[in-house]
Amino acid sequence: MKIIENPWRGQGLVDGVLAEIPGPSVEAAAPLRLLAQCPAHGETPLEQREAFGTTVFVKDERGRMGLGSFKALGAAYVIAHEAAATGADDMAMALAERTYVTASAGNHGMSVAAGSKVFGAKAVVYIAETVPESFAARLCDMGAEVVRAGVDYESSMKAAEQAAADNGWTLLSDSSWPGYVDLPWRLMEGYLVMAEEAVRQMPEVPTHIFLQAGVGGLAGACAAYFRAVWSAAPRIVVVEPEAAPALQASIEAGRPVATEGPVSAMGRLDCKEPSLIALRGLSRDADDFATLTEDEAAAVLPELTLMGLESTESGAAGLAAARLMGLGATARVLCILSEQADG
Repeated sequence: MKIIENPWRGQGLVDGVLAEIPGPSVEAAAPLRLLAQCPAHGETPLEQREAFGTTVFVKDERGRMGLGSFKALGAAYVIAHEAAATGADDMAMALAERTYVTASAGNHGMSVAAGSKVFGAKAVVYIAETVPESFAARLCDMGAEVVRAGVDYESSMKAAEQAAADNGWTLLSDSSWPGYVDLPWRLMEGYLVMAEEAVRQMPEVPTHIFLQAGVGGLAGACAAYFRAVWSAAPRIVVVEPEAAPALQASIEAGRPVATEGPVSAMGRLDCKEPSLIALRGLSRDADDFATLTEDEAAAVLPELTLMGLESTESGAAGLAAARLMGLGATARVLCILSEQADG
C-alpha cells in the first residue's frame, strides 16, 4: 500500500480549472426530506466488529433500497428531485419525455435505471467491455437499455456524452468536469444521507475514517459532511486502486491529472480521472491518500466473509486499507462497505 499525506489539507486545491468548481454540499436535509417519501428507502445498519486488532464500525450499504450499494442514493435522488420540480399530478409519468444516459461500471447505472423507471423516464447505460455480464443483466432487468462501448470507464463515458449530444438526452454522470457540475453536485448531495446516518449511529467520534474512491463521489461527499460534524478529529484516508490512482496522483501534482494503468479487480473504483467536485473537496478534507494493490484488496475478503460482511474488492477497499494500517487497540475506525458481493 502506498500512502501519502495531503499537503493541501485545510485549504484545498482552488487554482486553475478548480477555481470554477464548487465543493461538495454538506446540507443533508434536502435529500433526507425527499428520500423519506420513497417506499423503498430505509436506514442501513452500522455494524461493530473487533477486527484487525482494533474496533471497526462498518456502515453496511449492501441492502440500500434493494439495489445492492450506496449508489442508490445518488442518481435516483437526482431524478426524483427533477421529477418533483415538474409539479406533475402523476409522478409515475412525470419524466415520460426524458431519457437519461450515463456510463457505469454497474452500481451507478442501477441507480439511473431505478430512478428512471419510477418516474417514467428511459435509461440508457453505456458500459465498458470489462464490466461483468451479470451487471449488464441486472441493468436490463431494471428496464435500462445497455450499450457496450470502449475498454474502460472513461471511453464508455465519452460514448455516453456523445449519445447525449446527438439525441438530446440528459447526461447523468457521477463524475464532474468543466462545464458539467450541476447534476453530479446534486448526485453527491444524495450520498449525504449515508453520512448523516453514520454520524447518528456512531457511539463515539472515530479516530480514523477510510473512504474508497473511484471518481471520488462517495469519498468527497462523506468527507465534507464528516468534517462539518466532527471537525479535525478523525483522520480521513481516501483509498484507491494502484491501477487507478486518480485522486492521489492529482494531489501529488497539485492539479487534476488523468492516470493510466491496467484493468483493476476493483472494477467500480477503476476510474482513471477524478471528479473535479470530489477532488476540490477531498484536497481540503482528506488527511491521506492511499492506493492498494490487487492482492492487498483481495486479502481482506475471506476475513470479512467470516464476519458476515461479504463484499467485493471495491466494496471493501476501505476495510482492506484499515487492515494494513495496523492501528491498534485504541483506534476507533469507521469504514463503508459500499456494495454487495458479485452474483
